[in-house]
Amino acid sequence: MTVLTDNLVVDGVRLAYRDQGQGMPVVFIHGTPSHAYEWRDVVPHIEADGFRTVTYDLLGYGRSERPVDRDTSVAAQTELLVHLLDALDIDRADIVAHDIGGAIGLRFAVAHPERVRRLLIIDSVSYDSWPSPTWRRIIDEHLDDFTSMSQEAFDDLLTRQLTMTVADASLMTGDVLRAYLAPHRSALGRVSFFEHQVRHYDAKYTEEISDALGRLTVPVRILWGEKDQWQPLHYGRRLRDTIPDADLVTVPDAGHFLMEDTPERVVEEIRNFLALP
Repeated sequence: MTVLTDNLVVDGVRLAYRDQGQGMPVVFIHGTPSHAYEWRDVVPHIEADGFRTVTYDLLGYGRSERPVDRDTSVAAQTELLVHLLDALDIDRADIVAHDIGGAIGLRFAVAHPERVRRLLIIDSVSYDSWPSPTWRRIIDEHLDDFTSMSQEAFDDLLTRQLTMTVADASLMTGDVLRAYLAPHRSALGRVSFFEHQVRHYDAKYTEEISDALGRLTVPVRILWGEKDQWQPLHYGRRLRDTIPDADLVTVPDAGHFLMEDTPERVVEEIRNFLALP
C-alpha cells in the first residue's frame, strides 16, 4: 500500500491523505509519535472488504503541512477533521483511531455524534493518562532547549521511546524504525516534532470531555494491548465502564502500537466491529 497519495487544502492548510475504495467511509486517525504509516498493514484489508478508506497525516505530522503559527492540539485537530470530511463530501463515517487519534475520535463523537456511525479506539489517551512518565521527563528536560539538540541525540531519544511502543522490540528496528524516524530527519523535522506534537501532550484535552463520555450514543469498541507501557490497561477499563455499551478487547503480548505487534488481530477486530448490525 502507498500510504498517502494526494494532498488537500482544508481550512487553509495542506493535509496529505489517501482516499480509496467504495462503500461506507472508514476514517483512520493515527497517534504520536507517528503518522499514517502505522496503518499500512491494516487499511488495505478493510478497503478490500468493500469500504471506502480515508487515511491522512494530522496537521504538523508526517507529510502534512507544518505551519508556523497554527494550533495542532487535539482540540484543533478535531475541528480540522470536520473540515476534512466536509471537503471529501463525507456526512457520516466509521472512525478507527489510535493514541491521540483516539482522543480526536472521542472529541469528534461528543461534538458531532450524527457524523459517527461507529468508533473504534486503540490504546487511546484519556482522562489524565498523558503524557506518560517518560514523555513528561522529556518535556521537562528538552522542551525549552530542543533547538540545540543534534540529529544523533534526537534519533537516540525517539528510538528509545519508539522501542517502548511494542511488546516485541525486534519489530521496531530496520526499515520500520527508519519510517517512523523519517519525518524528523532534518532541523525542521526536529523542531516540528516538539512544536506540533510534544508541546501539545496535555491531558486537559481529554479531561474536559470526561463527563460527556457517559452520554455518548454511538457504538464504541476499545482495543488495548495488555503490555502497553504508555497507556496502562486500567484506562481502557475506565473508558469501557464510562461509555454506554462500550466493549473492551484486550490483546495479550501486545504493546501500545498494536498495528506493529499484531496487525492481523487489529484487522480482525475492525472487521468484526464494522460488521455488527
